Amino acid sequence: MNEPRPAWIRMARSGASALTRPLVEAVTTMLAALATLFCTRFIAPGAGPSVLAVVLCLSLSRSHMDRDLRGRLEAALALPLIGFVATGVGLLLRHAPWLGATAFIAGMFLSIWLRRFGPMARRAGRLIALPFVALLTVPHVHAAADSAIPPVLVPIVVALLSLWWVTVFHLLARRLRLLPPVTNEPAVAAPATASKEGMRPIASTRMAIQMAVALALSFVVGYLCFAERWAWIVLTAFIVNSGNRGRLDVAYKSGLRVLGAAAGTVLAMSLSFRAAGDPTATGVWILVALFFGVWLRPLGYAWWALFVTLALALLQSLQPEAPSLLLWQRLEEIVIGALIGLASAWLVLPVRSSDVLRRRLADALAAMSEAMDPAIAERTPARVADALDQLRDMAAPFRASRRLMRHASARQPADWIDALLACRASAIDIIARGGTPGRVRQAIGAARKSLREPDTLLPALQRLREALDQEGAAQSPTTLRAMQQTSAQQDHETP
Repeated sequence: MNEPRPAWIRMARSGASALTRPLVEAVTTMLAALATLFCTRFIAPGAGPSVLAVVLCLSLSRSHMDRDLRGRLEAALALPLIGFVATGVGLLLRHAPWLGATAFIAGMFLSIWLRRFGPMARRAGRLIALPFVALLTVPHVHAAADSAIPPVLVPIVVALLSLWWVTVFHLLARRLRLLPPVTNEPAVAAPATASKEGMRPIASTRMAIQMAVALALSFVVGYLCFAERWAWIVLTAFIVNSGNRGRLDVAYKSGLRVLGAAAGTVLAMSLSFRAAGDPTATGVWILVALFFGVWLRPLGYAWWALFVTLALALLQSLQPEAPSLLLWQRLEEIVIGALIGLASAWLVLPVRSSDVLRRRLADALAAMSEAMDPAIAERTPARVADALDQLRDMAAPFRASRRLMRHASARQPADWIDALLACRASAIDIIARGGTPGRVRQAIGAARKSLREPDTLLPALQRLREALDQEGAAQSPTTLRAMQQTSAQQDHETP
């Protein structure tokens, strides 16, 4: 009778942490950023080092390269080099714009192309990307004349300070059990394979090429048509193409990000009037905006876009230009950058969102099959939960498409997602008990075969859910019912 209790407790805690865990992570990140800023202001006064310090703290907190000793050592070696290279690219953008643009594009291409080499390479790619994005607001990391260290060492010292304080606050949060302990089990990742067309590169390479084309076009348009105001075009083109999961995902998230960026720009103009002429007040508003951006990012990209754009707009509001003029200029540049990014994602080696979805469905079913295979000695629900989480992360664009095209097609990929996510509670409960029911394994096998025939996929997934529910109800109906309600509520609340 007491056996299912740990699974139920884990599910309940997972639901309760939907907002509290991001809040703890946001507080931890901002404390690390404040500590790094405090040290940076004494060692290397100036706006450039301060911006670099905040960006690196955000990058490290999200990449979790400080999760273990190996990760901390790798970050200690990589971050100074990345910071130094970013400084060099910033100097090129300032003094040799076209050469700097080429270096910037190469760096962003590399950060995406590295995804094909596994989780650590993906984290390294994020570390490369964010300092480069910071260059769009502060191209030259220039310390004040009274800096305590030589200017060439500023990015290296700032990078090491960021790593130190992020590590300290993350370890403290884990020691106080405010954040979950580090797990060494790797996340589910599909191997890099060639595309079906044979000559087409794999998805990560195509996305890297898309990003390079979008950035190249945005630099050309920005340099030739907008002189000193090119940065917002490049920044928006980067935003709408980053982390995409296919064309539909790009269209959906770019809409949210552009709306969020526009709202953030308008809000920034209001706050800039209130804090006009007061750099300290502007700095406080920037930190507040970043805090809310980190906290609300799991709820949707629009929140992240809104608050990050607010922070960047506030930073640039310190320039001696009329805020109302800056407002209209930024909105114009955001729209142009978004159009460039969308055109690149849809026309340059496009990645079909339905192909990405079927890959995620295949991964989740494979993980479920492995976790219920009696020939495998150690079976845990961790890989199944991770695969279903990845599937749930890409559900929003398909659900939005279903609402818009409900009568256009009887077959909606969002129905596949909902059907498989509905299996989560039952599957995890059965796996946690160590069960390997034959009828469930047969239903999983039938669903995997149906991936080749989309017309039969939804009925196969529905039969899988029925088999899981019947097996779970036969073992513990009360616990299963409560877990299903929790899982359904989580899926409904996920944007």
